[in-house]
Formats: sequence, C-alpha cells, structure tokens
Amino acid sequence: MAGELEVKQQSWIDSTRAYLGDIRSEMKRVTWPNLEKVQSTTLVVIVSVFIFAAYFKIVDTILTKTLVAAQTALVK
Repeated sequence: MAGELEVKQQSWIDSTRAYLGDIRSEMKRVTWPNLEKVQSTTLVVIVSVFIFAAYFKIVDTILTKTLVAAQTALVK
C-alpha cells in the first residue's frame, strides 16, 4: 500500500524533455488550414474590424455632441 503512494520524482530536465515530446506528438495531429481558408478568414476579420471601428466612431461622435450640448445648456 505504501509503495502505491510513492510517486517517482522526475528531474526538471526529464519533465521538460517529456513535455516537449508531448508537444511534438500533438502538433503532428493538428490539421492545418489551407491558404484559401486562411486568406478568407483573415479578410473577414479585417472587414469586421473596420465595421466595428466605424460603428464606435459614430457612437462616440453622437455621444460627444450630445454631452457637449447638455453641458453647454447646463452651464448657461
């Protein structure tokens, strides 16, 4: 029973080597996208970023003008 609880301690070099070996074996199983897929998803991301930037610019402009008008009205 006591023998079952003992865990063999690996040195940090051995554990690092085992970790890197696990990474290599996992990376061999990865299915990488082809060039067309990468280009299309990149285009979608770039277009989405510009759309969100334009949206936030519009909202910021509206809020700025509204708050400036409210501040001007309250100061008078």
